[in-house]
Amino acid sequence: MIRTILMLTFWTLALPFAAVVGFPWTFLTRDVGLLYRMSMWGAWTGVKLAGVKVETVGLEKIDPKRTYIFMSNHTSNLDPPILLPLIPRRTSVMAKKELFRYPILGETMRMGSLVPVDRGNRDAGIAAVKAAAEVIQKDINMTIYVEGKRSFDGKLLPLKKGPFYLAMECDVPVVPVTIVGSHTLMPKARFRISPGTVKIIFHNPIEPQEFGSRECLMERVRRTINGGLPVEYQS
Repeated sequence: MIRTILMLTFWTLALPFAAVVGFPWTFLTRDVGLLYRMSMWGAWTGVKLAGVKVETVGLEKIDPKRTYIFMSNHTSNLDPPILLPLIPRRTSVMAKKELFRYPILGETMRMGSLVPVDRGNRDAGIAAVKAAAEVIQKDINMTIYVEGKRSFDGKLLPLKKGPFYLAMECDVPVVPVTIVGSHTLMPKARFRISPGTVKIIFHNPIEPQEFGSRECLMERVRRTINGGLPVEYQS
């Protein structure tokens, strides 16, 4: 619990600095780069203070000059602050549409090309795919948790179809990502973080010419992510 409090204290102390430096700079220059780097550094430093060690596999397969859609499993609130700072260059994510209603935060998220999503609305989901496609056209990566929500037991849930419509439309490589270990350090519905190691496996990029049909791509991504999990968590 002490390490969890240390991480949250660090984030609380870092927030005023971001508010005083990062947000004004972003609004003056209309450039989110500085704030993004501050956010990634803060996220990474916070989880390290919580006693989380990170092991990466396959990151050398990612060409920093190319744009990708990263498709990952999701078992813990630790996943974003661990995975996102590892991705070369900037990445966008999908965020709850309610967050965009806050004036300063919402405008900053729009400048950062984050994509609003309403998970309970099918039409809104289609709009989110279109918005994500526009982000990718700007040569910004997209990182998507393809189950749509966190898994309670660490096993892979059914995948959402939207990310695969996006991949077919954008014609950019897809990188399946398996996150191993975050479920045991901070499972869903638990506040405390246990120290330990999280492994992030970047699998081989799937090139557009290898996609086949949307269903084939979905099955390949599922099989790849699932295959990276420990045997007891494979489904």
